[in-house]
Amino acid sequence: MILVTGGGGFLGTHVTQALCDLGEDVVIAQRRGPSPVDVTDPASVRELGRRFPITRVVHLAAAGLGDGSTLDKLWADTLALFTVLRAAYEWNVERVVLASSIGVYAGVTPDDGYYREDVPLPVASPHAIPAAKKIMETVAAVQREVPSVTARVGAIWGPLGRPASPFFAAPQLIHQVVRGQQPAAPADDAIDMLYAKDCGTAVARLVTAAELRHSAYNIGSGRVTSNRELAAAITRVVPGARIALTDGGETQAALDVARLRADTGFEPEYALDRAVADYAAWLADHEK
Repeated sequence: MILVTGGGGFLGTHVTQALCDLGEDVVIAQRRGPSPVDVTDPASVRELGRRFPITRVVHLAAAGLGDGSTLDKLWADTLALFTVLRAAYEWNVERVVLASSIGVYAGVTPDDGYYREDVPLPVASPHAIPAAKKIMETVAAVQREVPSVTARVGAIWGPLGRPASPFFAAPQLIHQVVRGQQPAAPADDAIDMLYAKDCGTAVARLVTAAELRHSAYNIGSGRVTSNRELAAAITRVVPGARIALTDGGETQAALDVARLRADTGFEPEYALDRAVADYAAWLADHEK
């Protein structure tokens, strides 16, 4: 049985669905609902192990973007990490997948335009999220008691996601277009984007793989998508869509996903037009 912390959240919902599609039994730990679980509380987490035969864990739970100060976020995320790892050790789990972020590469300038998992990461971080993820990755790399891998997740968008992101424009573009608004964005801003349903499948493949040869895996599309490309897809798919593209923008490096492909066989199923159509349809049904 697989425990998914943060299983009721944005990414957690898609991971849980992907695991169920693979025929796996899943336990969801989330802060809200009829049976809330606090992943910073050892007793709350250990209780899950008493109730369910947990063999693997996907740890996605994290403090929200606006939940207190930077120190508050780092404290909560680190406490949750140690709580989950200690419980996993007591349960003798086979594997823990820890959700990291493309943000850990901030400050790295690859020569060929790809972030690879073996590149040294800078200590400094531009934001609390990658700082918390680097703490997590350091702990995971040092400890030997719990078999664990880190999943460095790219820019994820899709159903249940926030209507706007401080890191890339895709969520606000599609949300505003579906609402009948005319959004604007720098045409040449580009980042490695992966549709949420594909991301859920990739994480599910990592946690269920019979064997993994590495301790860190990038999860992304393996290419960058610009706002220009995204706007063109939206106008093809959404009737009457209008997007104002401004000059300029910054192209980030793509995630090298060779490890993920080799060890799990993962390939994205949602090309850009299909992802836009799926998300627009979902928003039309859920934002009424």
